Amino acid sequence: MTGPFQEAAAAVRPPDRRATAEALALQDRLTKPRGALGRLEGLGVQLAGIARRCPPPRPVPAAVAVFAGDHGVVAEGVTPWPQEVTAQMVANFLAGGAAINVLARQVGADVVVVDVGVATPLPTGCDAAPGLWVRKVAEGTANLAVDPAMSGDECRAALDAGAEVAAELVAQGARALVTGEMGIGNTTPAAAVIAALTGRAPAQVTGRGTGVDAAGLARKVAVVERALARHAGALAAGTLSTLAAVGGLELAALTGFVVGGVAAGVPVVVDGVSADAALLAAERFVPGVAAGCVAGHRSVEPGAAAVLEELGLEPILDLGLRLGEGTGACLALPILEAAARVLGEMATFDAAGVTDKPGSPDEAG
Repeated sequence: MTGPFQEAAAAVRPPDRRATAEALALQDRLTKPRGALGRLEGLGVQLAGIARRCPPPRPVPAAVAVFAGDHGVVAEGVTPWPQEVTAQMVANFLAGGAAINVLARQVGADVVVVDVGVATPLPTGCDAAPGLWVRKVAEGTANLAVDPAMSGDECRAALDAGAEVAAELVAQGARALVTGEMGIGNTTPAAAVIAALTGRAPAQVTGRGTGVDAAGLARKVAVVERALARHAGALAAGTLSTLAAVGGLELAALTGFVVGGVAAGVPVVVDGVSADAALLAAERFVPGVAAGCVAGHRSVEPGAAAVLEELGLEPILDLGLRLGEGTGACLALPILEAAARVLGEMATFDAAGVTDKPGSPDEAG
């Protein structure tokens, strides 16, 4: 592979050990019992390692990239929603009316919508919207239960598009990136990718998505099983061929986005099951890349929990969300900023003239 994705992959570095050690030592000198801020302390240390300095910069402003693409597998009845809803929701994002827009406004994050594979024409006026970034690779994927979802070249192009978007957003001033996605039917390829890359049974990683009933869930599981069996040779050939066979254009672009963000040295806050599938693929391409990412929340989709367990990631939030779009990750941003502020603004015992009395780390007084 060559191009922006490969260049980003080559630029990924592990978290800086010196900054991590300095952050750990600083946490113990702050005016609080050691460990009293729980996971907030660990997040601060992680941010220092990612930024390669202590204290770390606040992860603001943040940018949310919502990658949009359609899926031929909707022909299998895996969702009750028609495919044209993808284009309609892109228009809703651009108009500022979706859940991710509301939550992004609350935390001061920018939202861009990246069309990498929307199959139907966007509503009138969308083309002129400043928040739309057109990086279209194809008009949706093929039906993964019958044919490869995309060609190898299409998958590479989507990976490159994601890496390019990450680099551009950071160049424009983003200090944290949030993964977003939109694509009717996309939890089916997400489940297929997760099953393929973890070796878990489709029934263990396939969820209800937009809310299908028991019969719909059984149909989704059967579709994923068929896809994995049909593309067994491609799955055995590696991550790229797996993504091409059973993934999605926006899922591949998210994979490139994760790698591009980590390569740029900013925290990448990962959202729900589609983004988790992309993160897993990114880790398979570039071992260690997950160390530069934060799991924003735990989606109720079983595939999301499987990825977090596989990668040893603990999500910041667990609110029973299953919307996607980047919503759960966006909600986690204030906690991430708080973790950076603690290291950057809290007084040490020496500076405050407070006695540092050793004691139980979980006792406040």
